[in-house]
Amino acid sequence: MEKAAEETVKKTTDVAVKGEAALKPQFLTTKDKFHGFVDSGWQGPKGGKASDGDKVEETKATPVEEPETKKLKLDPEEGNKGGKPDGKRIRGQNKSRPHMKHTAYDEKRLCLSVIQDNRECPFGDKCHFHHSVAEYLATKPADIGESCYLYDTYGKCGYGLCCRFAMAHTTPDFKTMVNAELIKANEGRTAVRNSLDKDLQIRLRKRSVTFDKSAEYLEILSNNKDKKEQQGNGDARAAEVSTDPTGGEPRASTEAEAQASPDKQPPVKTVGPLTDVDVIKLRLCEKKQVDFQDKLYLAPLTTCGNLPFRRVCKRFGADITCGEMAMCTNLLQGQQSEWALLKRHESEDVFGVQVEGCFPDTMTRCAELINSNIDVDFVDINSGCPIDLVYKKGGGCGLMTRTKKFEQIIKGMNYVLDVPLTVKIRTGVQEKCNLAHKLITEMKKWDVSMITLHGRSKEQRYTKLADWDYINTCSKLASPVPLYGNGDILSYEDAMKARETGVSGIMIARGALIKPWIFTEIKEGRHWDISSNERLDVLRDFSNFGLEHWGSDTRGVEKTRTFMLEWLSFMCRYIPVGLLERVPQKINERPPYYLGRNYLESLMASQHVGDWVRISEMLLGPVPKNFIFLPKHKANAYK
Repeated sequence: MEKAAEETVKKTTDVAVKGEAALKPQFLTTKDKFHGFVDSGWQGPKGGKASDGDKVEETKATPVEEPETKKLKLDPEEGNKGGKPDGKRIRGQNKSRPHMKHTAYDEKRLCLSVIQDNRECPFGDKCHFHHSVAEYLATKPADIGESCYLYDTYGKCGYGLCCRFAMAHTTPDFKTMVNAELIKANEGRTAVRNSLDKDLQIRLRKRSVTFDKSAEYLEILSNNKDKKEQQGNGDARAAEVSTDPTGGEPRASTEAEAQASPDKQPPVKTVGPLTDVDVIKLRLCEKKQVDFQDKLYLAPLTTCGNLPFRRVCKRFGADITCGEMAMCTNLLQGQQSEWALLKRHESEDVFGVQVEGCFPDTMTRCAELINSNIDVDFVDINSGCPIDLVYKKGGGCGLMTRTKKFEQIIKGMNYVLDVPLTVKIRTGVQEKCNLAHKLITEMKKWDVSMITLHGRSKEQRYTKLADWDYINTCSKLASPVPLYGNGDILSYEDAMKARETGVSGIMIARGALIKPWIFTEIKEGRHWDISSNERLDVLRDFSNFGLEHWGSDTRGVEKTRTFMLEWLSFMCRYIPVGLLERVPQKINERPPYYLGRNYLESLMASQHVGDWVRISEMLLGPVPKNFIFLPKHKANAYK
């Protein structure tokens, strides 16, 4: 067995396997030896580090079940490995993913009346939460750490005894401490904006919110539709010239007659003087200027592009950030979870929100709602989402084939917005049938402020490289409207090549998930051989930001952990620069099994979900007994 494993390593060193990154031979290993090394070095939630000189031969091979690379279909023999009754193995997919609610991790909580200075509970005996501090503390999980990030930053932790770091700000008689100096220093500061107002939520649910500008536009749209229907029925007035019924010469149309005879009453009554506003209208994209020239744009990433992750990327130099894709119908219904996607941190100086929809009425009303109630620099339309759930309704990529509806949506949103409107598209729907170049020439007429083009079609997803030659062609067609290119950027060299195509700027998506420090690399023009401890510090920052955003109680901790694990499913693809035989790493090259320069670097290289959970335990403590996690992409589940 050992001989065969050594031969495998030797083969990989002699000839680079197609689709795999080229690593220095001394770091390569086999699957069993890799997991044996990682498992033997683990020393619990605090994290254990083996010495740099640890050899592969000294570790015992422990078989760890892991999915094969690019395995699209399950073998019939593997049927019941996952224990599902239908015979299918539980693996990460966008469809039918089990959802574990965070309320399941902390079933019996401390009543809010006790947390807020022991005020009287309005529910009395009917309240389902703990009112006895002693009873609650007997069932509460142990504290994670000795210092609370919220208390150290703001001078007070609003979660009180429920906080998983409660001992850092709790007196012996169970009172919550406050730091008056820090509270005074943060007075008047609003770290996060764009929260959903309770009164607005109630009005949205009762459908009592008025959309005046949207109503005006939809009425214009309806009138234009009626006129076209009349013209389609053979109305003779469409020819602009009518024949005299007496058989004489052709006579002018009604409009021309009115101009020729000023004494006659005009067909439309006018009220008040004629102003410049009536004659000269400003271009809608000029209402508020945003400089989109040569910036680094962090893509709106579903699930992973949350506010704490965007804060991490801002620290590393991202110029433009955008919220996750929000469904316009859910926003109009006042759904709290959807409005949470619009939240903006104070560090996000150029920030936009991305909305998805397929009808002019809902999209126009949604744009007016955003314009009136939240603070954004631009609004983006997602017409590039490849998910079937969105596409089959006519949204996402479906808009690219519904040109008339797309035009009505863009013009309607421009009509009600005071900020620029941008659009994100793909090359097309089918793999060999590009539509973007035709659509871009039309969008220039519709007053779009900026276009982002992802260099793949809907059908391609991530199976092929992005077509930057086509992006270059489209950028010339889009001029003078700025066009951003998106796809396969994982190093500053990739970014330099992308900038040579003539695009106005570049959008980074998966590259930022694999290594968020890519923004620093691009701005400084270098490859950063970041250490494993520095990468752990990046995750520590994310966990602190997550506790601030989602809460430092059990529910907040587990929500932070879930999003961290989703991110680690991408971050594990990163290969340290010092280990590569050929720099830089390409985004489509999968990492082979390798041992890093220390234990932590090896642990971070694991693509097994159990090892991601171990990394999260270093920062957020042990997982609960009933913890379940299944990544979005194909990988083993944690049960």
